[in-house]
Amino acid sequence: MSNINLIIEERPASIGNFLVGRLLPFKDKRTVGPFAFIDHMGPVALSDQENMDVGPHPHIGLSTLTYLFEGNILHRDSLGTEMEITPGQVNWMTSGRGIVHSERTPERLRHSDKNLHGLQIWVALPKHLEQMDPSFAHVTEDELPVWDENGVTIKLIAGEAFGKKSPVPVYSPLYFLELKSTAKQKVAIGSGLYGESGLYILDGSIDSDGATFLPKQLLVAKDSSICEFTMNENTTLYIFGGEPFPEPRHIYWNFVASSAELIEEAKQRWTAQEFPKIPGETGFIPLPEQNSNFNIKK
Repeated sequence: MSNINLIIEERPASIGNFLVGRLLPFKDKRTVGPFAFIDHMGPVALSDQENMDVGPHPHIGLSTLTYLFEGNILHRDSLGTEMEITPGQVNWMTSGRGIVHSERTPERLRHSDKNLHGLQIWVALPKHLEQMDPSFAHVTEDELPVWDENGVTIKLIAGEAFGKKSPVPVYSPLYFLELKSTAKQKVAIGSGLYGESGLYILDGSIDSDGATFLPKQLLVAKDSSICEFTMNENTTLYIFGGEPFPEPRHIYWNFVASSAELIEEAKQRWTAQEFPKIPGETGFIPLPEQNSNFNIKK
C-alpha cells in the first residue's frame, strides 16, 4: 500500500499436530479494526495417519471466521451445531458470553491422504455485545458478493464495502475482502475502505512505493482511504479491517474481552469445567499456564 505503517511477517505457531503462520496479534499491533487474531493454516499435506484434531476449547467475546482454500474441517460446538466447511465457504461462530467447539478432519477422510489450507480469524465483539448469546452461521460460496473491478476479481467474504454486503452476520463495521488478478494491475480502492486496514499476500506479490512485497507478509496501512498498490500477475491477497473500538482488547489464550475481569472469570469457569459441553465430545484442553498469545516476538 502507498501508506504502509507496519510490515508483519508470519510467525510459526502450533495448532493441533501442525504449524500455522501467525499474523495477529503482533507485538506492535494487537488489532486491526476489530480483527484480533489471524492464523494462516497450512498448506499442509496430511497422510492417512494424520488428521486435524483440535479438541473442545472455549471462546468468549469474539466471532471466529474460518475460510478454507483447500481441504475440509468438521466443526462441532456446544450449541449442537455440526457443520463441515469446504473451500470458499464461511463458518462464522459467535461466542458471546461463552461457547465451546472442536475442529476435526471429517470421518470419511480420516484414513486417506488430504491437504489443508486456509485462514482462521477472530473478530472482537463490541463491548455492549460481549455477553450476548452464542450463535453459529454457515455461508456458502455462491452467497458471497463477487465482482470485477478493472481486471481484478473481488469477493466480499464478510462485512460491508463498496456498496455491497456479505450475508455473514457481523456485529460492527468491518470488511474482509479477497482480491485476485491474473495480470499486472494497479489497484486504488481506498475510497471503498474505512477505519483501519491490513493487507495479507497469499500468492504472488504487490509493488508499492518502489518496493515489492511477497507472500506471508501482512501490511498495515496508516490511512485506509489512500490504499493504492500494484498487483503483479497471478496474485491473491486479502484486505481486512474496519472501525476500531474505543477501548483496547485483552487477549488470553482463546478469550477476548474489553476487561481483564471478564478474562479472569472465563479462566475460572473453564478450569471448573462450567462451560457448556459439545454433544458427543468428551475431551478437555486444560487452561495453559502461560498465555501464548502474549508471548510475541517482533
